[in-house]
Amino acid sequence: MAATYTLSPLGDQAVIVEFGKNVTEEIQQNIQSFCTYLMDHPIEGMIEFVPAFTNVTIFYDPWKVSEQGKKQPYETFSKRVSDRLNSLDFHQNIKRRIVDIPVCYGEDFGPDLEFVAKHNGMAEEDVIRIHSNGKYLVYMIGFAPGFPYLGGMSEKIAAPRKASPRKAIPAGSVGIAGAQTGIYPFETPGGWQLIGRTPLSLFQPDSTPPTLLQTGDIIRFAPISRAEFDRLKEGQS
Repeated sequence: MAATYTLSPLGDQAVIVEFGKNVTEEIQQNIQSFCTYLMDHPIEGMIEFVPAFTNVTIFYDPWKVSEQGKKQPYETFSKRVSDRLNSLDFHQNIKRRIVDIPVCYGEDFGPDLEFVAKHNGMAEEDVIRIHSNGKYLVYMIGFAPGFPYLGGMSEKIAAPRKASPRKAIPAGSVGIAGAQTGIYPFETPGGWQLIGRTPLSLFQPDSTPPTLLQTGDIIRFAPISRAEFDRLKEGQS
C-alpha cells in the first residue's frame, strides 16, 4: 500500500520526500520502510539519502541523471523516486533493533538530575525510574554525528533547556530538553539538562556504520553503578 507524500527540490542536486508535517510513529515507519528499500534498491544516479523526522532527502548526481545534459535532472530523478514510492508496500512489518544503553545516573555524571526532579515535584529516584522504564524510538540522527533524537519520553520528567548552554558536555552524557531525551556522542557544547552518562561510544568513525544507533532503533536505558560504568568503560578502551 502506498503512503501519502510530496516531492520538492532542494537546490539542484537533491529531492525532499515529505511524508507529513507531524512527528508520528506511523510517519517514522514509512520513512524506515523507504530507507530500507533504498539501501537494497538504490535509485540510478543516487549519491546518498538522509532521513529526518518527517522526510527523507535524497542527493543525486545531476550530470548522470540528465544523461550528459540531454534531460532535466530534477524531473527525471523525481520521476524515478515517485515510481519507487508508488510500488513500495509501506505496511510491511518493520523489524526494529532493540539496543540497551547502560546509564550511571546522578552525581557528577548527572549534575542536573536534582533540577529535573524539583522541576517536576518528585524525587531523583522517581526521575531515574521513569526515564529507565521507557522505550524510546530513534526518530533521526542529527545535531552531531551519532546524536539520537528520541521519542517516547514521559512528560512527567520533561524539563526546559538550560538558560545558558554549557561550553563542553562530556561524551555519553544523557540529557533532557523539553519532552525529549538524548545522548551526546562526543564532547560538544549543549544546553540539555544532564541526568546521567553511558560508558558506550555512540560515534565510532572506524566502524561501519560509524554510529552505534540507527534511525528506527528502539532503545532502553538501564541504570548501572559507578563501578559498573568504570568496568564497561575500561572494556571499550
